[in-house]
Amino acid sequence: QERLVESGGGSVQAGGSLRLSCEDSGYAFSSYCLGWFRQAPGKEREGVAAIDHDGTTNYADSLKGRFTISRDNAKKTLYLEMNSLKPEDTAIYYCARQQKPATCHPGFQWSFGYWGQGTQVTVSS
Repeated sequence: QERLVESGGGSVQAGGSLRLSCEDSGYAFSSYCLGWFRQAPGKEREGVAAIDHDGTTNYADSLKGRFTISRDNAKKTLYLEMNSLKPEDTAIYYCARQQKPATCHPGFQWSFGYWGQGTQVTVSS
C-alpha cells in the first residue's frame, strides 16, 4: 500500500533547527509536486512549502528564509529544513502529494490529496 511517512519531529528550543523527512513508498515519486503543511493546536492547517517535479520551490510568505524544502528522487524522500525555530512554529507537520492539477504552491492546499500521518514539532521559548 502506498503511503507517506514523516519523521524527524521533536522538541527544540527557540532558535534551534530540525530537519523533517517524508518517505514515499509509492511509485512515480519524481513526477509529483510535493508539499509540507502544518497544523497548530486550535488552528486550521496551513501550507508551508512545496516543490515541483523539476525542483521549483514555493513557500508561504511568512516562512521564507527560515525553511527550506528539498527532495531526493532516488531515495523517494522529501525534506524540510527548519532553522531559527520559534514557539509559533509548534505544530504537527504533514507531507502531502498534489493530486489535482494546480500550481505547485502551498497556498493550493485543496489540490493535495495524499497525506502522511504527521510528525509533531514543539518549540519552547
